[in-house]
Amino acid sequence: MNKRLFVKGNDALAMGAIEAGCRYYFGYPITPQSEIPEYMSRELPRIGGEFIQAESEIASINMLLGASACGVRAMTSSSSPGISLKQEGISYMAGSELPGLIVNICRSGPGLGGIDASQADYFQAVKGGGHGGYHIIVLAPHSVQEMYDLTMLAFDLSDLYRIPAMILGDSVVGQMKEALVPHSYRNPGLPSKNWAVSGKGGRKEQSIIKSLYLGDGELEAHNLKLHERYRILKEKEVRYEGVELEDARLIVTAFGSAARISKTAVRMAREVGMQVGLLRPITLYPFPEQAFRKATETCGRVLCVELNAGQMVEDVRLSVHRDAEVFLYGRPPGAGSQPTPEEIFEQIKKYYEAIS
Repeated sequence: MNKRLFVKGNDALAMGAIEAGCRYYFGYPITPQSEIPEYMSRELPRIGGEFIQAESEIASINMLLGASACGVRAMTSSSSPGISLKQEGISYMAGSELPGLIVNICRSGPGLGGIDASQADYFQAVKGGGHGGYHIIVLAPHSVQEMYDLTMLAFDLSDLYRIPAMILGDSVVGQMKEALVPHSYRNPGLPSKNWAVSGKGGRKEQSIIKSLYLGDGELEAHNLKLHERYRILKEKEVRYEGVELEDARLIVTAFGSAARISKTAVRMAREVGMQVGLLRPITLYPFPEQAFRKATETCGRVLCVELNAGQMVEDVRLSVHRDAEVFLYGRPPGAGSQPTPEEIFEQIKKYYEAIS
């Protein structure tokens, strides 16, 4: 299992899902994520799994809800406008305390937009894109290896906390090819799914999955329980990567494919003597608030790089030390190709040279 493979990001994600025990996939083709259902349609029947190309994105998310309620590992995938159609079902899953994996390989918008890379679905993912004030777990891979590894982690976190999980990628990490080292899935010792519906059988009580609470005080108690779970998630499951933060006078932050480019720009800055670091959120929800606060106690400037007009930057500004300044270099969808390392390096120089 430790042989290096040359794999496309979308295929790596599908490989990770199958290795993690996913045997049910429901989806609908849309560029730039169609390699995921293509892979699952080929491989799942070979191992006794089920692949269904649903008639729509709305159908596929509700199929995921039903499969999850039965206690199995299942997933769906789509791209930005398709994820918009799934929001009602995601809200129902969150309200029903159902795990399950949703993959968004983002494309440009709004509307049908285009098929170029974008990170403009950040708000939709981390703020709860449907109704009801819920959250889902959101992981942002920036490499083919992480497309594989974080898919396994997403299933585990989703099962552990009974919260839907999302892999938020884009067409760069989905379509690019690079080395992948597959590895065996290691079960972290998750609790049994004794809540799953299976018919009453010999059990004393029948399991019921629902998101409708009409009794006096029922819904308030249910929401308080969900938000307590989100609080625990923030305490225990935050993940991020820090690079050269110890002596940094300027911190660059980015996620996903924008972080790959930013890493190169940070190396370029270090090579000419600039004390620049990188803080990359891996969990977008829960967001690494404490990591930003701690890092900006000694470093007062943060440059946020995003493939949108500015979304994650709002969470960065809420998280940093009160005296820190936060700047944005955002490339909204339709502005052209992704920024080059040289372009980000010029932004680094601009804000670094302004440090008194």
